[in-house]
Amino acid sequence: MTAGTAVERYPAVRVADRHRRRRTPWLTLVACAYAVVQLVLVVPRTGHALGWDESVYVSQFDPRTPAAYFSAPRSRGLSYLTAPVVALTDSVLALRLTLVVLSTTALYCAYRTWRPLLGDTTAALAALLFAGLWSAQLAGSQAMPNLWVALGAVAAVGWFLRAPREPRARWWLAAILLGITLVRLPDAGWLALPLLVTALWFRARRHTVPFLLGGLVLGATPWVVEAQLRFGGVTGRLHRSSATEGGMSWHINTGNAWRSLNGPQLCRPCHVPLTHPELTLWWLALPLLAAVALLVAAHDRRTRPLTLTTLPLLCACTLSFPYLFLLGYSAPRFLLPAYALLSLPLAASAVRVLAAGRRTWPVTAAVVVVVCLQLVGQAVLLPGISARAAVVSQRYRTAAHALNSLGLRPPCLITGRSALPVAYAAGCTSAELHGNNRSLTRGALLDRTRLMPAAVLVPREHRQPRYARHWIRHRLPGTPWTAYTPR
Repeated sequence: MTAGTAVERYPAVRVADRHRRRRTPWLTLVACAYAVVQLVLVVPRTGHALGWDESVYVSQFDPRTPAAYFSAPRSRGLSYLTAPVVALTDSVLALRLTLVVLSTTALYCAYRTWRPLLGDTTAALAALLFAGLWSAQLAGSQAMPNLWVALGAVAAVGWFLRAPREPRARWWLAAILLGITLVRLPDAGWLALPLLVTALWFRARRHTVPFLLGGLVLGATPWVVEAQLRFGGVTGRLHRSSATEGGMSWHINTGNAWRSLNGPQLCRPCHVPLTHPELTLWWLALPLLAAVALLVAAHDRRTRPLTLTTLPLLCACTLSFPYLFLLGYSAPRFLLPAYALLSLPLAASAVRVLAAGRRTWPVTAAVVVVVCLQLVGQAVLLPGISARAAVVSQRYRTAAHALNSLGLRPPCLITGRSALPVAYAAGCTSAELHGNNRSLTRGALLDRTRLMPAAVLVPREHRQPRYARHWIRHRLPGTPWTAYTPR
C-alpha cells in the first residue's frame, strides 16, 4: 500500500504522512524498550526455571521428558509455539530469549496494524501504555497464553477495521483469529462475538463473516478432536473445564482482580491484602477513561470513524467479562487482552487532548506527567514481582535436583501437590490423585511405583498419605516439601 492510497483511505493519518520523511520511528523505539526491559529486569531472574503452567505447555513436545497432564481448559497453541525451541535444546534461558524476540516482534506487528487507522504517534503511545504494564513485561518471556491473546486481539480488530478497504486484511484477520483460537479457544470466542455482530450489522463488513468463522473453526479443530478423544466430546470437555476452574458461574470477581493487581501472579483462593493501593488508581480510573475516550471519539466522528473507538472497547469488555464475572479467582495476566485493546482508544483520546491543548502547556504537561507516573509505578513493581516468581520457580528446580540425587532418574514418577513442575524439571512423569490435575487412581499409582523409582511430595507441615506411611522420609533443603520414597 503506497503513501498516497493510505492518505485517501485513512484521513486520520493524512497530516502524519505529509511528514513521512521526517517521521520518528516511535513504535520501533517502544518495541525495543520493551525488549530491553525484559532482558534487564526479567530474564536474569527467571531464565533458569519454569513456572507451573509453563511446565505444562512446554512439556507437551519435549522429546526428553514425559508430557505433563493437560487439563480440559487448556489449548495447545503455546505448546506449538515453543515446540521448535524445546526440540533443539533443554535450556530455559534459550527459551526465554526466544520468547523475548517473538513477543517484541508481535508487539510491533500488532500495533503497526493500527498505524493507518490512528497514525504513528497514537499507535506508538498505545503500545507504550500496554507494554509499560509489569504484567505485560513479565509475560513477554513466559510460555503463557494471555499475552499472545492480547497482541492477537489488537491485530485482529485492526485488520477487521481495515477489511472494507483492503482485500488482504480479511486473510490476515482469519489467520490471526486462527492463531488466537489455537492459543486459547474461549478467549477467541469472546473476541469474535462483537466482531461477528458488527460484521452482520454493517453491510460493508459482511464479507468478513466467512473469514471470521473460518479462522475460529480451523483453530478450534484440534481442541474439538482432543475433546472427542479424551473427554467424551465437546460437552464433556466444557463440563470438565468448568469444574477445573472452580465452577463457571456468576461471580462478582472485580474485587479479586483489584486485590491481585500488583501480585501475586495467581490469587486462588484470593484472600491476599492489596499491596501498593496508590498504584492501582489507574485501574480504578479505567471505566472513566473509557467514557472520556468515547466522548472524544464522538466529538471527532466527522474526521475519524466512531468504530475505531467503540469496537476495541466492546472487545475489551467481552474479553474481560468471564474473568470479572464468571470466575472465583484472579490473576493479573487474565486481563492483558482487555488492557491491550483499551490502550488504543485511550491513546487516541490522549493525543487528541494534546493536539487541542497544544497552545496550553499545562494540559500537555498534565498528560505527560500522568503517563510518566504510570510507567514509573509499573517499573517500581516489576523487580519485586519477577524476583518472587523466580523464587517459586527455583524451588521446583531445587526439589528436582534433590530428587535426582536421591536416585530418581528417568524413567521415574513424582506425585503430590506440587509434583507437576518438579517432575518436569527432574525429567520424570507426574501424577495427581486429587484436584484439578487428577490423572491417576491410587491403585494405578502403587502399581507404577513397583516398576520405576517414585516419590511423593508433601508440604512439611502435612503428614504423608496413608499409602506412603511406611515409605522413607527425605528432607529437601531449600524447598517447602518433604519427599517420601518406597522402601
